Amino acid sequence: MNKLNILWTTTNKDTVINMISMYSTNALSNGWWEKINIIVWGESAKLIAEDDQIQLEVQKMLTAGVTIEACRACADRYGVSSILEKLELDVKYMGEPLTAYIKSDEKMLSL
Repeated sequence: MNKLNILWTTTNKDTVINMISMYSTNALSNGWWEKINIIVWGESAKLIAEDDQIQLEVQKMLTAGVTIEACRACADRYGVSSILEKLELDVKYMGEPLTAYIKSDEKMLSL
């Protein structure tokens, strides 16, 4: 399978809107990738929970078919796990899955 994982660690809204969201939705709709998976890590979890504009971008990505996983340990540290779950993100411990993605032949982009 032609899959791209995007590790989202940035809290820069411009990068989220004009790269992560724009690229992931366009890449799927244009068939550049069969699957795009975003991994929310670190303070990006807090950004999603606190920013309505970023929540709209997350909803656009989900609607386009992008899967979004969030690190539970990070989300718990910021007290936002329940908010991310309400936004329909897959909140789970991500250490092992991230390691598996890195060790596999899947592509990884980190922002």
